[in-house]
Amino acid sequence: MHLPNYKEAKKREKMPYQTVDYQLNSSLKNKYQGKTYFLKTYGCQMNEHDSENIKAMLLELGFLEVESYEVADLILLNTCSIRENAHNKAFGMLGRVKHLKETRPNLIVGMCGCMAQEEGVVDEIRKKYQWLNFVFGTHNLYDFPNILDKAVEEKKQTIEVYSCDLDIVENTPVVRDRTYKAYVNIIYGCNKFCTYCIVPYTRGSERSRKREDVLKEIKDLMDSGYQEVTLLGQNVNAYGKDLYEDYGLGELLGDIAKMKVPRIRFVTSHPWDFTDRMIEVIGKYPNIMPSIHLPVQSGANCILKKMGRRYTKESYLELFDKLKKVRPGIAISTDIIVGFPGESEEDFKDTLDLVKYCKYDNAFTFIYSPRENTPAAKFLDNVSLTVKEERLYQLNEVVNQYFLENNKKLVGKYEKVLVEGRSPKKKDMYFGYTESNKLVNFTGDHISVGTIVEVKITDAKTWSLDGEFYG
Repeated sequence: MHLPNYKEAKKREKMPYQTVDYQLNSSLKNKYQGKTYFLKTYGCQMNEHDSENIKAMLLELGFLEVESYEVADLILLNTCSIRENAHNKAFGMLGRVKHLKETRPNLIVGMCGCMAQEEGVVDEIRKKYQWLNFVFGTHNLYDFPNILDKAVEEKKQTIEVYSCDLDIVENTPVVRDRTYKAYVNIIYGCNKFCTYCIVPYTRGSERSRKREDVLKEIKDLMDSGYQEVTLLGQNVNAYGKDLYEDYGLGELLGDIAKMKVPRIRFVTSHPWDFTDRMIEVIGKYPNIMPSIHLPVQSGANCILKKMGRRYTKESYLELFDKLKKVRPGIAISTDIIVGFPGESEEDFKDTLDLVKYCKYDNAFTFIYSPRENTPAAKFLDNVSLTVKEERLYQLNEVVNQYFLENNKKLVGKYEKVLVEGRSPKKKDMYFGYTESNKLVNFTGDHISVGTIVEVKITDAKTWSLDGEFYG
């Protein structure tokens, strides 16, 4: 048994790591033939991609996926710890599963992902959820088949959560959710330690994949007909800093663009590591999509300093302006937290002023949520919930105004759209995303999913566009 330890998770010693290949124990191949599983995924794109790996490993074991957890032989929750709401959802799901396990004692239940890396969560599981069969974390995802089998064979709770970074494992099997868009991990972990953020503790230190391994994966995706790749990392802009002296994300983006991948995206960017070389490459290659997620979190310098963000409002806006200049029409989205400890009315006004300057195309806005063991959790939280909620409401009123304003600029224009299927809400229409990552519902006949088509935009709403197929 291995339990999470925050003290160990905080270490950022320069430890050598190896790249090794994934291998399944031959005795486990199809061992669970005929069994079914239900996988619930919470959180970010990294979690979604982890679940694609988990599904492939379950397939190797012989499991088949079902849509309802009530009929599954195995229930697995891949969890997120970024905000309290994600915690509550996962534990709420466990509450529902507990009643099911009381009537079906042979049901196998597991938890993985970022919540599994938290000391407090694992302590609670050991005290109150002793019926949970197994828990594993983010550092040993590749070992999932062995952990599952050990829990089943030994018939006791198995917890295998490592707080230190392990080797980078290549060639882990994957069952991708789509055949035209793919996630590609390029760097794991984060070294920034923003005072409010649990991610450096749950995902470990920054470790880049070798460029040749990344490029090979992308070539294989292109050979299979994929139209879009999204490069993933908790701090994707830091790619290569731990491996190379003169090769970073800018150089990697350039190499991928030269491969003529139709669409290239990357998330999530930290403004601190956004280099001029990256900006130059984004301006040079049209197949790097004109859509950048650039979290600001606050528009007040004193709050940014308390958050440990390592930039000022002025340096952020300088970066913002460079991107707008090098790629006219680029869509920039952001993350904003309101009600951070110590945030005054003047600080909040500074945030609103920044939003009014940037006029974001999209924004993910949140009330500050303290996370266990982070420095900010010890700050005096002197902003009342009522004030936090009022500030969030005001902020959303402003950002929504610009979402609609930016979308209206596209009415009458022709946009290239990657078709994702029939609209779930409008069955007579298709839906897809523009190069600037805007959702479009459009009319048309006999259009193939996974193709890039031209659509004339006919109407604009706050969060989507309407259009008609052009060609």
